[in-house]
Amino acid sequence: PTHRSPSLCRPETVQAIGEMMNAAGRSLLRRPQTTAATLSGSRRALATAPKMKSFSIYRWNPDEPNSKPHMQEYSINMNECGPMVLDALIKIKNELDPTLTFRRSCREGICGSCAMNINGSNTLACLCKIDTNPSTAIYPLPHMYVLKDLVPDLTHFYEQHKSVQPYLINDDITDVEHYQSKEDRSKLDGLYECVLCACCTTSCPSYWWNTDKYLGPAVLLQSYRWLADSRDTMKAERLKFLDDAFKVYRCHTIMNCSKTCPKHLNPGKAIAQIKLEMAASH
Repeated sequence: PTHRSPSLCRPETVQAIGEMMNAAGRSLLRRPQTTAATLSGSRRALATAPKMKSFSIYRWNPDEPNSKPHMQEYSINMNECGPMVLDALIKIKNELDPTLTFRRSCREGICGSCAMNINGSNTLACLCKIDTNPSTAIYPLPHMYVLKDLVPDLTHFYEQHKSVQPYLINDDITDVEHYQSKEDRSKLDGLYECVLCACCTTSCPSYWWNTDKYLGPAVLLQSYRWLADSRDTMKAERLKFLDDAFKVYRCHTIMNCSKTCPKHLNPGKAIAQIKLEMAASH
């Protein structure tokens, strides 16, 4: 027979052992909760720690004739800023320097207003994500007259666009719409999406050298959009307008235009198509 210690069989001893086991279990249950709370607090502390980033922005004010163009530094907390460069510019203007001047409107890559040079590339500020580098450099579009800060003078660019008659011309007067097949309609894809931001035109060395005579990638893309439209009846006249040594043929297929387009269009291809149609018309 097994010998049992009388003291272990007593009710008060059994009760004491049970209470000790319950206390140990409660302690084990509390430990993970305490650890989780500590980790959560650490994460919150990391999330709220300032994440500063510097923006070096081109500044020039025509109302201050003695002040030369210069770069001005701004530091902002990225934890309190949106993900795009335009968000940073708006934050700087609203909170740090209301004199900072730039164009913006839709914030969706549709209007083309916020075109500028960011870290050496022409793009739309609203579509350009802020990188993780310590500093970002922002300039106006290159090789353009500057009105103030990041605002270029696009007067000549718009005049060139106007010269190619960027609208449908059809001599056939009718009471119904001009029908177009799905195949003909598909020829306009990659052309009509252009928002005239001038990123491609101002990235083109040929345009830098011949701004007064060469129409540039954006305007020629728009011109081909109407040359390719099956409903337009002025194709011969449009080609005749373009047929000189400068308007189209100053393009040397450098292809900066297609590389920099923020809408991922291909102006270089459109210019090549114009050259083919001009050659075929001779």
